[in-house]
Amino acid sequence: MAGELHPIKTVGILTGGGDVPGLNPCIKILVYRCVEEGFRVLGIRRGWAGLLDYNPDDSETFSRCFQWLEKNTVRTIDRTGGTYLHTSRTNPAAVRIRDAPPFLASQFSAEGEKRDFTNHVLNNLEKLGVDCLVAIGGDDTLSYAVRLHQEGFRVLAIPKTMDNDVFGTDYCIGFSTAVTRSVNFIHALRTSTGSHERIGIIELFGRHCGETSLVSAYLAGTDRAIISEVPFDPERLATLIMEDKRTNPSNYAMLTISEGARMLSGAVLERGEADAYGHKKLGGIGLVTGEILKKLTGQDIIYQQLSYLMRSGAPDSLDLMVAVNFANMAVDLALRKNFGRMVALSKGIYTDMPVSIVVSGQKRVDVHELYDVENYRPKVRHVMGKPMFLY
Repeated sequence: MAGELHPIKTVGILTGGGDVPGLNPCIKILVYRCVEEGFRVLGIRRGWAGLLDYNPDDSETFSRCFQWLEKNTVRTIDRTGGTYLHTSRTNPAAVRIRDAPPFLASQFSAEGEKRDFTNHVLNNLEKLGVDCLVAIGGDDTLSYAVRLHQEGFRVLAIPKTMDNDVFGTDYCIGFSTAVTRSVNFIHALRTSTGSHERIGIIELFGRHCGETSLVSAYLAGTDRAIISEVPFDPERLATLIMEDKRTNPSNYAMLTISEGARMLSGAVLERGEADAYGHKKLGGIGLVTGEILKKLTGQDIIYQQLSYLMRSGAPDSLDLMVAVNFANMAVDLALRKNFGRMVALSKGIYTDMPVSIVVSGQKRVDVHELYDVENYRPKVRHVMGKPMFLY
């Protein structure tokens, strides 16, 4: 099926990984454009799980895994955040027995075994008559889209993640809203932090890329910013943050910290079992840092983990703009039969890249250009000639 040059009749759409503001507008425009171009649109529920859990020999599984999408189905979904199609972190190439649907469980021979059900996914796509698949996700979700592309299936990718860490694009759906939310919450927390004359620590999402911590601190004017890319010395941080507190007329100081940050002598704080993409849960480095700072400085701490508040609710206008444009670009690529591509922004310009670029590198903060390693704070050395978000 994958290698044939037959025309497109049916387009599949899925969202995977963490939800971000902008997914629903993206889905809506994809559906509208596809319908206008004469395509049927199959919404795949819960990311790659929909294609894994579908049993073509059991008709009852269809409604749990899929939904045919028309204009009226998605007419109002752009008014809210999250994803209408739901999401998961399923990786069909590495499935454990506990995550497999019952009809596939007999294929496992050991409890800890992981099996690759890519052939099952491809067979389902063929039986469903899906001619092209649009995957909206972060680097994990899109890495499996790369796998399908390598198998010869027609895929298109739309990058989304509030960490803004998909390699190959300067911008991902969800990033602007995450930063906007973070800046607003940082300013709101100034009231309590200043009233009690404390040190405020705001922990933000960001596993390997500290962009949300860096940009939020840069825009909100926090005193310090700890990012995933640069291990920090808590004693030095204590000295710096106390200097900030003393020089503030209101006698308080604030810092942001990425959840993936680590101390010079420590490791990234992880917990629980790794997911299908090998990632454990993060979180708590801000709390640990706060306890150490309290011990070193004798000051009381206000610790706030923003967590899901960063990516909940409706998108801001920038994420809305990018979501709509990325959706239109994806349909344009489909019409040109230019598959195996990821829509992207590069130096502020809309473009597209080979989808395989997602797995060819890792996107990180340009520490040399944007960060003061010695003083743990943003330091944008040159703005002229840089794109809007400096990346």
